[in-house]
Amino acid sequence: MKLYIKNMVCLRCVKAVEQLLQSINTKVLYVHLGEVLLEEPLSSTQWQHLQSELQSLGFELLDDARKQQIDKIKSIIIDHIHYEEDEKFLFTEVLSKALLREYSVISKLFSETEGISIEQYVILQKIEKVKELLAYNEMNLNEISFKLGYSSVAHLSAQFKKVTGLTPSQFKAQGIHLRKPLDEV
Repeated sequence: MKLYIKNMVCLRCVKAVEQLLQSINTKVLYVHLGEVLLEEPLSSTQWQHLQSELQSLGFELLDDARKQQIDKIKSIIIDHIHYEEDEKFLFTEVLSKALLREYSVISKLFSETEGISIEQYVILQKIEKVKELLAYNEMNLNEISFKLGYSSVAHLSAQFKKVTGLTPSQFKAQGIHLRKPLDEV
């Protein structure tokens, strides 16, 4: 049985859901960002308990197919930007391959549902990753630019300022409190 769960945006979220599923005695085949595969269907008691517990942790079971697709798109984007080491990829190809659909169909669904384009969502996620890397002083702007696939530091800086209203240097001086949780981007 496959379940789709909204707001699973990090590896700690995966761990929290794994622990919750273990606590209700379910046989889990895998847990990924936004997706769970169970060996057997849940009983109605388990289902209600799972819904309640997920909600208390800030997650939501998705039962609408459109919502599931949107959550899957977001999970793929977040995973590639925040957790993959491969710098060079095209989201049009990644999403089409993962969802087995034409990118134009995926893009239209996302825009209609979310009110922004996939490209804009990718930019917002990249900017959050830049904020993280700047806040923790892990890389310089040149390295960050390369890691996130920007054509130049100037392009990264311009996009950063457009989204945040600050230059990367100004952001760094202001500190960590300006970051957003990934599920709020």
